Amino acid sequence: MNIAERIALLHALGERLRARSDEYLVATVKRTALHNGWFTEESQWQAIDAIASQMLDAEKLRQWLSHYDWPSTVTPRKVGLVMAGNLPLVGFHDVLCVFAAGHHAVVKLSDKDPYLLPALWRILRNLDDRAAAYYSEVERLQQFDAVIATGSNNAARYFEAYFGKYPHIIRKNRHAVAVLDGKETPAELRALGRDIFDFFGLGCRNVAKLYLPKGYDFEPLLEALHEYRAIVNHTKYKNNFDYNYALYILNKVDFKANGCILLREEKALQSAIATLHYGYYEELDALATELYAKADEIQLVVSHAELPGWKTYPLGHAQQPALDDYADGVDTLRFLASII
Repeated sequence: MNIAERIALLHALGERLRARSDEYLVATVKRTALHNGWFTEESQWQAIDAIASQMLDAEKLRQWLSHYDWPSTVTPRKVGLVMAGNLPLVGFHDVLCVFAAGHHAVVKLSDKDPYLLPALWRILRNLDDRAAAYYSEVERLQQFDAVIATGSNNAARYFEAYFGKYPHIIRKNRHAVAVLDGKETPAELRALGRDIFDFFGLGCRNVAKLYLPKGYDFEPLLEALHEYRAIVNHTKYKNNFDYNYALYILNKVDFKANGCILLREEKALQSAIATLHYGYYEELDALATELYAKADEIQLVVSHAELPGWKTYPLGHAQQPALDDYADGVDTLRFLASII
């Protein structure tokens, strides 16, 4: 398949996903929800809809790919993909990049999300059986030319040891932060709730820490986030909320709560499920410098304020990555172009 044919096929996949008309995919969503309690049907469809709208539109694909130089003849390489499993279809963008580049994806699926990606590729293969040549699943990665592996900081050390001699991208833990200035509208604060609560806060693009101006008034924020109180009806989330609430009480930790989230002043970026860290700043320039020192821990910054030297995302848009929003800021497609 040439690149124009691959774009057309991806667009056709997007149309099929937007229609939600594939019975096998509908059944797979139900099966996945039973397999992994964090992957509710609603959250799976949210991920699928985001992929269809942001990543599988022909014009967006053409514009994205136009920024790269592609040879007339591509020598396909086998690219091993070690998938994360914290969110539904979290590794789809890597598979998309490999397919767009004309390579073959050799996929090691996560035990937490073993059904959704094969279901999407089944649709693609049914649309054009030539797609089968670009994708395979394995229990153990072997016989590959390059690798993209995503995992925890601890897993990354093993990835480096095992895959270091191959061309590779190895991703570690990262987190999103939000910078507020106290001038956010109620609508913006409610939108921030999506950045915090979507997918129960399990993603690297979920806001895990807030940076607030000195003297910040928490009441509007707590009231806005209370709009998401239905999240505590989810058993796994509620268990984490109750556990952390009890832990804070027993340890006499100073915290703020609104019934669905616990806010604690803490230096660390990473916060536990159902909790949110915050810290204070005095000047945005100084905060930008502070964040530079933690750049390798930060996936993105959400804010309506201008933060010197940082690309910021509007509140509510953290979980709507575009095609060129590469994880960890590493251009996956340029990497794949380099191994042709």
